[in-house]
Amino acid sequence: MNKPGISRKLAVVGARGVGKSSLTARYTQEKFLDSYYPTIENQFSKDVTIDKKLYNLEILDTAGQDEYSMMNDKHLIGIHGYILIYSVTSRSSFELISTIREKIVDSIIPLSDGDSVDIPFVIVGNKTDLNALRQVPTTEGEELGKKFNCPFIEVSAKDNINVDKCFKLVLTTVNKFIDPPISKESNCSIV
Repeated sequence: MNKPGISRKLAVVGARGVGKSSLTARYTQEKFLDSYYPTIENQFSKDVTIDKKLYNLEILDTAGQDEYSMMNDKHLIGIHGYILIYSVTSRSSFELISTIREKIVDSIIPLSDGDSVDIPFVIVGNKTDLNALRQVPTTEGEELGKKFNCPFIEVSAKDNINVDKCFKLVLTTVNKFIDPPISKESNCSIV
């Protein structure tokens, strides 16, 4: 049973075969899934303490997306943040990130009260352990992160490189959206 903490729901989205399940299992179960079985949809949970706060994470491991697949309501409603994952060994999975992000934004805006909505995204390049097969340079991932004004990180689920750091980055990004820092330039005063 989960200890009482701050609830956060994350979705891991990306093309087929980029390592969504491997990344999620490595983080939540501390094991690497060596064989590939296409995921229909899976949900994982983990309690984690970051900056002295306990978080109850629910991580939705989605089925692989393509440019034609629809976004399921489960991928949209109640999600606090998205991990947009591609494989550094697959140019097509990297190019699909923009399409997936656009689908999420287009699907969420009609669900919101206003004209626009801020959505916490983190772009993740997986499979850095296969550097000899790399098709997407790190600089391109960094540029995409800048274009979408979101963090970027490269990981290896297999070698457990930057996996914890990736999820901490997602949580801190979500927290900035949910509880933005108070500007020091505020003209408000309390009397």
